[in-house]
Amino acid sequence: MFIMLFIISCVPVKELKYFNDINEIDEPEVNPRVQKIIMPFDRLYIKVLSIDPQTSLIFNSSEEMRYGSGNSGVIGYMVDENGDINFPFVGNIRLTSLTTSQAGEKIQKALNDYVSNTSIIVKYIDNQVTVMGEVLRQGVLPFTQDKLTIYEALSLGGGITRYGDRKNVVLIRNEGNKIMRYRLNLSDSRIAGKSYYYVLPNDIIIVEPLKAISSSYPNFTLTTALTSITTLIAVLLFVGLSF
Repeated sequence: MFIMLFIISCVPVKELKYFNDINEIDEPEVNPRVQKIIMPFDRLYIKVLSIDPQTSLIFNSSEEMRYGSGNSGVIGYMVDENGDINFPFVGNIRLTSLTTSQAGEKIQKALNDYVSNTSIIVKYIDNQVTVMGEVLRQGVLPFTQDKLTIYEALSLGGGITRYGDRKNVVLIRNEGNKIMRYRLNLSDSRIAGKSYYYVLPNDIIIVEPLKAISSSYPNFTLTTALTSITTLIAVLLFVGLSF
């Protein structure tokens, strides 16, 4: 029984490796790096650049641009449920379904009626990704990069544990009004050519456990099993000696 439990508890090395097929790849993978579009409830950093100091002061220091969040001191805008932001003097500007560069151009055109010779910088702020399952540190984790790979996202959570299934990682993503679910195989080198290779803000990553006895589960461990077997043998010996 001990040998059987030991064999079940063992995890093959190939199950712990990320790129089992790396020697089979002859050409580098080309990744379709699609820029994220703005969606409702995104948080945006918008800065107005102007040669006029007064113009910069008005648009970059307005209290209307501040909001309470993890970065409460950062000047930014929350995109509302309709995909709009409320910009000083201009009013509502719809930015949904635009990239950050397209949003900057639209804001600049809207400002032309009030000020001239401006340049707009638009960036995402308060980016976060949720990592769950067989990782060392589960939770909602912030990141600042414009592009974050699935491997970098998992490293924010301390990486996959020994009993995490690298061939069975679930990615949950909001795309428009749909919630999409993707099942990823991180041991496949060709994942670099997939659109979900890069993690987007508010993605959820779930690492499923391997089909093996995991020492990370307190309800059934190898130590518990051996203790139970030892106790059973002691009871049987005691009963046998009594007769």
